[in-house]
Amino acid sequence: MTTELTDPHSALWVRLRTRARRLSNSVEEAEDLLQETAMRLMQTLRDGTVIDAPDRYAMITLHNLARQGWRQRRETEELEENMALTPPAAPARLACADLREAINRLPPDQQRLMRLVHDGESSPRALAAQTGLPLGTVMSRLARARARLREEMGLGADASVRELI
Repeated sequence: MTTELTDPHSALWVRLRTRARRLSNSVEEAEDLLQETAMRLMQTLRDGTVIDAPDRYAMITLHNLARQGWRQRRETEELEENMALTPPAAPARLACADLREAINRLPPDQQRLMRLVHDGESSPRALAAQTGLPLGTVMSRLARARARLREEMGLGADASVRELI
């Protein structure tokens, strides 16, 4: 196995050279990558470390060196305040608090249904079954509650509550 590790024309080095060329942008870069891999492999063996599968160790080293090079070459730019990827949470939290207050001001029958909707139940049929009310009653109360909430929140007639968040 030592001759395969030191012979640049062995099957291992041919496979490493082929892989290095796939991972690199140029032949020169691939050769540099291959030489660095060979140097690390030889240093590890010289230090007395026993490597069970040197060919696998060499391939992994080659890939890790290629990744390290990609990371070093990646261009980055300085982050600025206006480059935030996520919108600030404060306006959404304020809108949710305003919506909860508006739900609290609804008549009790509408308030009860909107609280169930708030807790995750969105099917009028399931709301009717849960409350024991007729389906038509549930639907009309929800429609009136939504209309009143849109009015109180300052949204147009065709807007939805989701526009707040």
